[in-house]
Amino acid sequence: MNPLRGIAFKLGAVLLFVVMSSLVKAASAYVPPGQTVFFRALFAIPVILGWLVARGDLATGLRTASPLGHLWRGLIGTTAMGLGFAGLGMLPLSEVQAIHYAAPLLVVIFAAFFLGERVRLVRLSAVALGMTGVLIVLWPRLTTLGNGEMESRQALGAILVLMSAIFAAFAQVFVRKLVRTESTSAVVFWFSVSAATLSLVTVPFGWVLPPAQALGLMVLSGLLGGVGQIFLTTAYRHADASVIAPFDYASMIFAIAIGYFVFDEAPTGTMLLGALLVMSGGVLVIWRERKLGLKRGKARPGMTPQG
Repeated sequence: MNPLRGIAFKLGAVLLFVVMSSLVKAASAYVPPGQTVFFRALFAIPVILGWLVARGDLATGLRTASPLGHLWRGLIGTTAMGLGFAGLGMLPLSEVQAIHYAAPLLVVIFAAFFLGERVRLVRLSAVALGMTGVLIVLWPRLTTLGNGEMESRQALGAILVLMSAIFAAFAQVFVRKLVRTESTSAVVFWFSVSAATLSLVTVPFGWVLPPAQALGLMVLSGLLGGVGQIFLTTAYRHADASVIAPFDYASMIFAIAIGYFVFDEAPTGTMLLGALLVMSGGVLVIWRERKLGLKRGKARPGMTPQG
């Protein structure tokens, strides 16, 4: 275990994912979301395969005891990705990031319903705080629905990103079930395969022959997405989840910087306030998970706390 190295890999992964999102946002002016999902997933596969070969982990990465579980996780995760990519073309990058912070908060609720995890007052209060922040971010968009073409488009984008966060939370619940029988390598690899395959369903709905610039953006988004996933997995090998999880929120800094300098997007005060509340709720959930993990570790000497 090397916490500093884990933090470094986590920050690298977060930066790569934000850059990937900015590439998808730029490509969205030329191609539909389903097509960007395809390229994002397809070009991550050779990166992941190369990583598995380098680790001598190829057999483990391809082996699965739950192909149906991977299919369901792929279907839900691909839907989340497609909705998020669609929203990226309609909203500022930092706003998309703020709304998507709802996903880990929703996981707490969904895990209680579908996995039987116990959720008490502290985590419920944290989720309520975070979802209040999401509502603050969403409200200016939803109140302008129908005011004009641009306003309606942005309102639709906000709804799509929120739906993406909901599906992403469901996908994370499926991952929690999958990792009971599947390796992390298998989950990463088969999701990319599933997403690339399932995205082909959208071919009849407007795929285009992209210009060279858009093609390059989409290919690069896939490569960076694959490297980002490797960085993320490596981070969890070097540090506990509770140590590196808060660094997810560095993505807001990266998103604001890229949005401002690349897309000429300045965050509003309302968006920043909402994002702060969402991040506060998320950090409280992480803190509570860590406390619960420490208590379980004391109750079960010699066993690794699972949170």
